[in-house]
Amino acid sequence: MGEHALSITLFLVFVAATLGITFWASRNTKDAADYYAGGRSFTGVQNGMAIGGDYMSAASFLGIAGIIALSGYDGFLYSIGFLVAWLVALLLVAELMRNSGKYTMADVLAFRMSPRPVRTAAGVSTIVVSIFYLLAQMVGAGALVGLLFGITSSAGKAGTIVVVGLLMIVYVVVGGMKGTTWVQIVKAVLLMTGAALVTLLVLGRFGFNLSTLLGTAAEQSGKGQAFLEPGLKYGVEAKGLAGKLDLISLGLALVLGTAGLPHILIRFYTVPTAKDARKSVIWGIGIIGTFYLLTLVLGFGAAALVGSEEIAAQNAAGNTAAPQLAERVGQLVFGDIGGTILLAIIAAVAFATILAVVAGLTLASSSSFAHDLYAHVFRRGTATDKEEIRVARIAAFAIGAVSIVLGIFAQNLNVAFLVALAFAVAASGNLPAILYSLFWKRFNTAGAVSAIYGGLTSAVFLVIFSPVVSGAKTSLFPDADFQWFPLENPGLLSIPLGFLAGYIGTVTSKEYRADKYAEIEVRSLTGAGAEKATPH
Repeated sequence: MGEHALSITLFLVFVAATLGITFWASRNTKDAADYYAGGRSFTGVQNGMAIGGDYMSAASFLGIAGIIALSGYDGFLYSIGFLVAWLVALLLVAELMRNSGKYTMADVLAFRMSPRPVRTAAGVSTIVVSIFYLLAQMVGAGALVGLLFGITSSAGKAGTIVVVGLLMIVYVVVGGMKGTTWVQIVKAVLLMTGAALVTLLVLGRFGFNLSTLLGTAAEQSGKGQAFLEPGLKYGVEAKGLAGKLDLISLGLALVLGTAGLPHILIRFYTVPTAKDARKSVIWGIGIIGTFYLLTLVLGFGAAALVGSEEIAAQNAAGNTAAPQLAERVGQLVFGDIGGTILLAIIAAVAFATILAVVAGLTLASSSSFAHDLYAHVFRRGTATDKEEIRVARIAAFAIGAVSIVLGIFAQNLNVAFLVALAFAVAASGNLPAILYSLFWKRFNTAGAVSAIYGGLTSAVFLVIFSPVVSGAKTSLFPDADFQWFPLENPGLLSIPLGFLAGYIGTVTSKEYRADKYAEIEVRSLTGAGAEKATPH
């Protein structure tokens, strides 16, 4: 009971503090620019920390540590993929998106095209990608609280998912971008501090010798040297060619997906200048890169000190490896009380991670619905700022409800894996449209709509008929079997299909607006006029 009381107390302290920040920020949210973009008032450093807080999700902290603890070397591919993806975002989209748009991804796409069909497609894609990503956070919340409070029943974990969903709705509805950004900054500091503390304690147990840690992890895993070599999870001989293709597909999705994630793209609009956008991405890379190096120690440390069997017994997908490691290393260094305290701290940090990320995702999707679909498609640009904000808040309730329901069904899936699916959908639909729009003069409305819908539908369609949904013990519906697509990640096929659909749609349409491309080229390179008017 002491452990539970401490954990509950820390949870309540964090929730109270972040709600306080949210209500404080809400007093300064006066118009659409404040609600959607935080009034463009954040510095590059602040936005970089918020990007880190937004990006280091439950997948990063819970999922990657779990996959490394259970699958060794292959699990670290997620860390590498998530990190390398930032170079694509930095070099191709960060500054250009900041200069070209105002509030959402669709602002960039609609500038040189017919706005209504493009905004409709972009709005639908944003909501679908955000819900995929939200699923992972919900599942992580259920696993985390199940470990903390000894909840083993599906009903108990479902109740946890409902509570997390309600909290995220409050953050978004009340605080908007300002409140969400400050929550993400606080969360980034807490997460880096907690992860660094556990990493130092783990390394200290092995004399700060990484080789000794890896050797012990291999022994405790029951897999021996294979634990430290490629092929334990991906590219294994048992899966044949499909396993090797799945590995390539995963890598493509991870590296290309970030540049198409709506909740990351809208962060570039919260800074006043393009220079700050570049600075924020560089700071983000520094924070995220450091964190992903720490996941190496967290994952292998969990395998070495907790053991793969004990981790899998608590959560088959490995989502509780990091908090289990915190408890074990705390016991070894400080005794039972130390283990209890460290578990409570790390669990509270992980919970903070989930709340901050779901708030960012819900804000991105509800903003897209209000700004793109409601204001520009349904109301044809006649909606006032107040109407937009009200609709965004209503949309946050609806999207939160959908995410809660789906999260309850997806409790058996690894959270890092679920996020990889979101990355695949983003890379298939959003990325082709963004890159074509910024760099291809001939690109037009038909091409944009074809790229988004082509990539989006192909990715979702392939996931539905893959082992993720049916045909395996870890599937969404383990008792059903209607899968025929052998790959767990659709990126290898759906990403090229998105680019191909965009190309075919463009060349088969006669629309060509060279003047608009020239204007967006100047705007993307200089930022001239980006803040003064919403593109039409």
